[in-house]
Amino acid sequence: MANWSRDQWGSQQGPVINTGGPVPGYSQPYAHTVSQHQSDQFNGNTKSPFDDGRFQPKKRVNDIFFLIFFILQLVGFAAVSAIVISQWVRDGGLGGGLGSGDQTGTSVTLNWHTVYLLLLVTAAGLLLSTAYLMLARAFTQAIMHITLILSILLNCGICVYFWITGYYSGAIIFTIIALFSVFVYFTFRSRIPLASLLLQVVMDISKHHLSVYFVAFSALLLQAALTCGTTSSCSSGKVAGIIFYAVFSYLWTSQVIGNVALATLAGGPYGCRLPKHPTLSAFGRASTLSLGSIAFGSLIVTILELIRLILNAARNNASAEGSPVEACLACCAELFVSCIEGLVRYFNRYAYIEIALYGKPYIQAAKDTYRMFKDRGIDALVNDSLVGTTLTFGAYITGLLCSLFGYLYLRFTHPAYNADGQYTAPVVLFAFLIGLQCSLTLSSAIEAGVSTIFVGLGEDPQVLAWRAPALFAMIAQRYPRVVEGVPRV
Repeated sequence: MANWSRDQWGSQQGPVINTGGPVPGYSQPYAHTVSQHQSDQFNGNTKSPFDDGRFQPKKRVNDIFFLIFFILQLVGFAAVSAIVISQWVRDGGLGGGLGSGDQTGTSVTLNWHTVYLLLLVTAAGLLLSTAYLMLARAFTQAIMHITLILSILLNCGICVYFWITGYYSGAIIFTIIALFSVFVYFTFRSRIPLASLLLQVVMDISKHHLSVYFVAFSALLLQAALTCGTTSSCSSGKVAGIIFYAVFSYLWTSQVIGNVALATLAGGPYGCRLPKHPTLSAFGRASTLSLGSIAFGSLIVTILELIRLILNAARNNASAEGSPVEACLACCAELFVSCIEGLVRYFNRYAYIEIALYGKPYIQAAKDTYRMFKDRGIDALVNDSLVGTTLTFGAYITGLLCSLFGYLYLRFTHPAYNADGQYTAPVVLFAFLIGLQCSLTLSSAIEAGVSTIFVGLGEDPQVLAWRAPALFAMIAQRYPRVVEGVPRV
């Protein structure tokens, strides 16, 4: 909520309803800059919600033990990665060029021709993702309804296919899912106006703070840079130990990178404080004072993910050895751990926002997040589901269009390595994944903003009333519970 633009919602005035707030659907300049000397329309006095110092936490390092532990494992991971990358550079090599002809390499290896193709696919993915976000901003409620209906149709289609093919166990499961998706639609549709309003607000903030996308893609590139192979001439025991350490370090570091990006967005462009450079200020806090807290929460998810990977390996081994009972038990345990991991990830998302907004250590942030979930858990779940479904469908559409682009590129350029079409499927798959990831990366920034504003409404609704009184009136008139504030213990 930082640095609201003077004209994020245009200058056209909509009709006024009984409470003085504008009707949703009309453009309103509610996000104008409000002086902190203006009257607080929320509590009827002139006291600023920033005066109590709640948004200026003490400059101290939180959860220092986990900060030190994370730095030590990161140094070790960097050393292992340097050895592996140097060996890969000595052994590797690419050739070829853009287009068709003699510069497209041999029929054995993928080469620079494919690199250029994937770069073009990335550019197409960014353009298509941006176009979808523009459509979602213009027709937010309609797209939310359409995506929910498409989810129902997809589930029903899979259900019918399983019944026709005689796969009755899958058919029964998807029949239940299809019926549940119909129930969800009629339950969620009354919440669509609020979710669409928050989504529109976040999109407008993001339009005026393009740094949110830079943060999201920087995190993606750093996470991708962590992915590398490992080779060694040591004994098998040492190799197993190195691989386990590399997997643990990769998972933890990747988690921390993504969560630092979330905290940067929540404490910066979408936050409540008003520094001169909100993104840089939030990144500085997230990567220093709050890094230990973020590493603490990320370590919990990493441990659960490692347990799930071990159970998955045990299930595969049991299946290969012809032990169905052990395989079934390992599968059930893996499913149970996976459910816990998903719940912890979702919970931590809001805990990191608390850390970013208020500078809390992880335990305190977790307690406050639990308190908020007891009071607003269903509202948060419904809001995130609506926004997530809308953006995820756009990501799949972008991925499909990018895969089509990759296929047409191969058909018209005829690279030498794909003379028999043997690489068409993997290249098309990579094109789909690139387009999907580009869209999901942009969407992750938007979802971070929606969650941050939701937390802000729960913890400190008076800030929105002070900063954007017309927007606050709009939300309060239709959804008074959302802006009541979560009771503090």
